[in-house]
Amino acid sequence: MSDEHDRHDERHDGHDPDPVERALWEARARVLADLASDALDRPDVVSRLDEAMRHRRWWVEQWPRGAEFVAGLLAQDVQDAVLDSDGRWPACPLCVSGAPGAHAPHPLEVRPELGPDPHWVCPEKGVTVAAVGRLGRSPRQG
Repeated sequence: MSDEHDRHDERHDGHDPDPVERALWEARARVLADLASDALDRPDVVSRLDEAMRHRRWWVEQWPRGAEFVAGLLAQDVQDAVLDSDGRWPACPLCVSGAPGAHAPHPLEVRPELGPDPHWVCPEKGVTVAAVGRLGRSPRQG
C-alpha cells in the first residue's frame, strides 16, 4: 500500500469521527438553502443561523441521539430569529391573499416539531410544501 493510502485509512476508518458536527453542518446547509430560496442568505441572517447552530451544538452534545432532529430545530430557531427583521418566514406559497402572487399572512411550519425528516407544512391546509432544505426547488431539482 502507498503512504497516501495509509494516511487515508488513518483518517477514515469507516467511522464518522464526529457525528454531532456532521449533523450540525448538514442541518446548517439545509436551512441556508431555504434562506437562499427567499434571498435571505444575507450576512445578518446567516449570523443568526450560526448563533442558533452554536446553541444547538450544546443541545446535541448533551443528547447525541437527537442529531437527526437538528435540521428541524435549527429551521425553527432561524424562523423565530428573523421574525422581527424580515417578518414571517417562510411565507406559505399555497395560500395567497387577494392580489395575484401575494403571500398568505402565515408562515410555513416545521413538522414534526421534534423528529427526523423535517418538512415545511402549510398549517392551514395541512399540506407538505417541501423538506427542510428544499424550499423553492421543483421536484426535478431534488
